[in-house]
Amino acid sequence: MADNELPATEHDDRGAGPATREDPVVGTSQATPREKGQDPATSNTPAAGTASSGAGVKRPGDRVFEALSTISAALITVIIIAVGLFLLVQAFDPLRLNKENFLTYGGQWQTANLENMQFGIPNLFFTTVTVSVIALIIAMPVALGIAIFLSNYAPKQLVRPLATLVDMLAAVPSIVYGLWGAQVLGPKLSGLYKWIHSWGGDFVLFKQYANSPSFDTGRNMLTGGIVLAIMILPVIAATAREIFVQTPPGQIESALALGATRWEVIRMTVLPFGLSGFIAGSMLGLGRALGETMALYMVVSPGPEFRGSLFDGGSTFATAIANASAEFNNPTSAGAYIAAGLVLFLLTFIVNSIARAIVNKK
Repeated sequence: MADNELPATEHDDRGAGPATREDPVVGTSQATPREKGQDPATSNTPAAGTASSGAGVKRPGDRVFEALSTISAALITVIIIAVGLFLLVQAFDPLRLNKENFLTYGGQWQTANLENMQFGIPNLFFTTVTVSVIALIIAMPVALGIAIFLSNYAPKQLVRPLATLVDMLAAVPSIVYGLWGAQVLGPKLSGLYKWIHSWGGDFVLFKQYANSPSFDTGRNMLTGGIVLAIMILPVIAATAREIFVQTPPGQIESALALGATRWEVIRMTVLPFGLSGFIAGSMLGLGRALGETMALYMVVSPGPEFRGSLFDGGSTFATAIANASAEFNNPTSAGAYIAAGLVLFLLTFIVNSIARAIVNKK
């Protein structure tokens, strides 16, 4: 072999080298970012001083907000449970001393004599439900019409003022509604009540009993239902409107493209989409109607029993408790009305749960 020849196992640095450079780790090769066609400035190599993974890292502000939200939700739950336990504990002794069945006794309440306590809720329950149902029957169609008009027919420049005007009805104190219903609405409706009684007086809903309130005053369950309808109208209308305006625009545009009229679009797209929201809003309004006190206290004449007539007086759960406030100096006597409050609490809770279930189903 000549002296100027290199061994066969070595490469000349001036000649053609291998396609890749050998990595310091034996048996592996690594191409540079430029050889891969990447810009070194945009390579995915983590920058110095930064964490390789930022997932799960929370800022201090996020942690504070999360803690406050959790505490608020837990506080509301604790308050509701505490109210329920308070009502249950305070009602236990009066229910134990009650000589009658709390769920079936419909006579006069006797709570002053602790040795012979007699009280029950049927009259309160049926009066409360009757007045609330009257309010729903009147308020639901009107609220539906308002929601449809504001979401589909009203000019854009009038939507906000009209919606604000409807919402302002919810800001009026209930005692103002009570004064208006007792002093203005009831007497103004006396002629209508007399006319209805003249042709339907034999029907149970329009009977006039000897101790029923006078038509001239109009302090009956029908007037109470009308006042309640005005009070719950903003709740139902606002809830339904917020759902109607969220109808997918694609559905509305498709219906219009097929030649549907404005009413057909509402009937085929808006109403089916917002039906559950409208019903849920109605249930929320019913929850308010069940617990209304001052307005019904002033509008509906108190009655000892429920006889099924809309022209009769009566006592709801809330008004019965308000009327008996003079007996609250005795814890046991007050406990009888707290037991009625417990039933009202459960009834309202059930109604609101139904509303939530309807929304979740949708």
